[in-house]
Order: sequence, then C-alpha cells, then structure tokens
Amino acid sequence: MSTSPTRGTRPGGGSRERILARVRAALADVPAHEAPEDVAVPRAYTPAHGQGATVELLVDRLVDYRAQVHRAAPGELAERIGLALAHRRAQRVVVPADAPEEWFARTATTIVRDGGDLDVAELDGMDGVVTGCAVAIAETGTIVLDTGAAQGRRALTLIPDYHLCVVRADQIVDGVPQALPRLDPARPLTWISGPSATSDIELNRVEGVHGPRTLEVVIVE
Repeated sequence: MSTSPTRGTRPGGGSRERILARVRAALADVPAHEAPEDVAVPRAYTPAHGQGATVELLVDRLVDYRAQVHRAAPGELAERIGLALAHRRAQRVVVPADAPEEWFARTATTIVRDGGDLDVAELDGMDGVVTGCAVAIAETGTIVLDTGAAQGRRALTLIPDYHLCVVRADQIVDGVPQALPRLDPARPLTWISGPSATSDIELNRVEGVHGPRTLEVVIVE
C-alpha cells in the first residue's frame, strides 16, 4: 500500500521549512548571544521641513480633510475666536475648566466651563466646544488631544457637533515620530484628522457620527 506526502508539503520540505531556512541564513552573521532587544535601532529622525513649511503642510492637510482653518497672531486670537463663534451664531459653548480667560475676551457667546459635571444631554445641547491641543502632526493633518491643559475630558470634544481647536505653532511637528515623545501613552489620547466622518459599503459619506460634524482650527503663530 502506497502513501502520499502530507498535503501542503513537497519533497525536501514544506513552505515553513523553506522560510525558516531563509531566516537562519539571513541571521547567520548575527552573534548567537545577542537577543533582538539588545540590538540598537537608530531613531534619529530628521525633520523634513522648516517650521514655516511645516505649518503650511498642516494647513493643506486640514483643508483637504474639510476642516476650516484660520491663522492668527497671539494678540489676534481672542478676536478670531469671537468671529468664529459669531459666524456659527453660537449661543452657548462649553470649554475646559482651565481654558484661558483671554481666549474669550472678544465674544458675546456664553462660555460654560466644564468641571466634569456636565452630562451627555447637557454637552449635546451646547452649540460647540473650544479647546487647545497637545500636538499637531503636519504630514497626517492630525491634531492630538491628551486631556491636558485647556483640553478637558474626552467627552467634551466627542459629543458637541462643532469643535474649535486652538493650535500653537510650537505644537506643530513634521510627523508621527516627532509627536510621540510629546505624548504620554498612559493618558487617554484623541487623534483628530478632520471632522468626524464615515462611509458605508457604497461609499456614501456621513459626517458627525463619531464626533463633531464641523472642525475649525485656529493656528496661533
């Protein structure tokens, strides 16, 4: 009675054996006592852009994501925020408890400071939210919040339909490798790339499902 080779194998070894043989050959010159964690990996990432070009790239990416973007000098920030809220006809907006008072010196909108006591219905009833951020990534057009200074809790920026975010120029970096050292992985992180949007199987775009339908950004230079 004859027997056939096991399914999926060939004379001289199967795919697994051939792959392992190639791995062993590639590692032939690595000392056996070196564990993978002992091998130093260079991470000296070189910024691809100057500061001015980095800001321009972030603006380009944000606009591509359908965010509204404004640029202002530090002394113009309060006026820019006031104009943005007036254009939205916002009556009441929620802000983190530690948001700077001077941000809202030029607005007639009622500012509600959140101390963590507002429930979902109250947040949903607001005309928007105004926060700062932890870092902004130019290459991906991503703004990251870590619940730090002037950012508030995550629910604050996920429930209102409109988010106005203040980004300082010194918070903008080229790419993700430059952003990660500024972030604490133990903190709750929110990564925002444009307004909340999703698509169904037929690619019909729906906005505002998982967060604000409108994202407006003021870059302070």
